[in-house]
Amino acid sequence: MGNSRALVLFSGGQDSTTALAWALDRFDAVETIGFDYGQRHRIEMECRETIRAKLPTLSARYAERLGPDHVVDLKALGAISETALTRETEIAFTDAGLPSTFVPGRNLIFLTFAAALAYRRDLKHIVLGVCETDYSGYPDCRDDTIKAMQVALNLGLDRRLVLHTPLMWRDKAQTFALAREIGGQALLDLVIEDSHSCYLGDRTTRHGWGYGCGHCPACDLRSKGFAAYLAAPDDSGLDL
Repeated sequence: MGNSRALVLFSGGQDSTTALAWALDRFDAVETIGFDYGQRHRIEMECRETIRAKLPTLSARYAERLGPDHVVDLKALGAISETALTRETEIAFTDAGLPSTFVPGRNLIFLTFAAALAYRRDLKHIVLGVCETDYSGYPDCRDDTIKAMQVALNLGLDRRLVLHTPLMWRDKAQTFALAREIGGQALLDLVIEDSHSCYLGDRTTRHGWGYGCGHCPACDLRSKGFAAYLAAPDDSGLDL
């Protein structure tokens, strides 16, 4: 594809790690961007460094294609967000029906900063691991939101950027399966061992699906997804 260079929004979680591997499989050069917004589970920032260090050891192609990492300080977002992801408060559902972990505008802001960087670095493709199939109900993870953002960014920058969401219609079981299809057992093991999803930042308790508290919404999704992945037939036939 023309201008086969991509920027991946990479948090260090299961979804973004799988999306990064997906991008490394497709684009000639791949850079990553992460955001420090005062998140409660800031341990993911350390996990992303570990994953970036290990990915090149899994494949010569990964080693050749994985480029620079960019970390953006967005603590102002955390400062104005009274949420369970940026405060030591209970994780629960609000009166609006959204979990208290929802950080309003987070993905919209992330994409705006990513697009600005992509513009400067001449990176046409932006990849993110959002999903509408089994998720916490975040409106900024929806397919319509991402499509609208692509239109807005292209108009606002007067530049053709393409937003890719390879996990949009995959549940967590299919995301585990996709990791194995892309990079074999080695990549799946890396996702399980080194990616982080737990909202409470727990890296002390090891489960079959990875580290986490085991009871927050993110751990619940990951746990159920891994169980479904193990129960699924090997020949699920997912398209990459």
